[in-house]
Amino acid sequence: MKFRTLVVGLAAATFSLAAFAQQPIVIKFSHVVAQDTPKGKGADFFKQKAEELTKGKVKVEVYHNSTLYKDKEEMEALQLGAVQMLAPSLAKFGPLGVKEFEVFDLPFMFDNYDQLRKVTNGPIGASLLKKLESKGILGLAYWDNGLKVMSANKPLRNPEDFKGLKMRIQSSNVLEAQMRAVSALPQKMAFSEVYQALQTGVVDGTENPPSNLYTQKMHEVQKFVTLSDHGYLGYAVIVNKKFWDGLPADIRKQLDDAMEQSTRYANQIAKVENDNALDAVKKSGKSELITLTAEQKKAWKKAMFKVHDQMSSRVGKDLIQSIYKETGFDPAKL
Repeated sequence: MKFRTLVVGLAAATFSLAAFAQQPIVIKFSHVVAQDTPKGKGADFFKQKAEELTKGKVKVEVYHNSTLYKDKEEMEALQLGAVQMLAPSLAKFGPLGVKEFEVFDLPFMFDNYDQLRKVTNGPIGASLLKKLESKGILGLAYWDNGLKVMSANKPLRNPEDFKGLKMRIQSSNVLEAQMRAVSALPQKMAFSEVYQALQTGVVDGTENPPSNLYTQKMHEVQKFVTLSDHGYLGYAVIVNKKFWDGLPADIRKQLDDAMEQSTRYANQIAKVENDNALDAVKKSGKSELITLTAEQKKAWKKAMFKVHDQMSSRVGKDLIQSIYKETGFDPAKL
């Protein structure tokens, strides 16, 4: 009887372990912007492809719009393993101690997406992601949000128009220097707090790709939007290194394939989404769109370009020069 009880107990335990082993691997994917942005849609696409390619062995839970962790909390949550995947803006890695990523914040660094791709898809981009490993993070891909516009409650056509304005920025010393270069007062603030700050006058303006501006309804509390294309906002999709390294090799390969497909998708729709957002802002009639003349844009570039030299010791002079070489940019011709 005792032997039979032992056998039954062992069988039950084996069944329990087998059932446990069949439970899907859960990946919590958190980010701070809306679901209908390029990043939000890219995250949903990754969920679809990851679950499809792994045949349900992986379940991806996507948390849009800071519903799981606030802007300031998510990086620590990833490092602690409370969340497995994030897609923070590249500016977030400066405060983490990997200052080289702030090279992407330099104003007028890329004239077009072809120049950008040479960096993010090439050895420079790969070497930057490699620097995250010492922080317990693996970088999987770069996702675009787009080229940024400036918004404010006064028209911004010339560098002197910024004087004294409180302009919200992400936490980046480079972006702080950019605003100071045009005599604005930079205000570092979490993305989730920006709409209310603009609405109440805590800040006078900000910078964003059009899709962020529109989906967060910032155009409703900003009278003017200048189509400056002065900077780039992009993201790195990152994972907790210990978690990723602990995945079975076949699952990891399938997730890599899902990420590759998701990256192509997210980057393809980014420009379309931004163009559509600008059309929607224009149709709303709540913000006036300003197109800079060639002379005005040149004045912006001259005013802001000194930030490249100011920040060279922070982000790396050699890194900046290597990007110039990759993109064919000659500062002497500015």
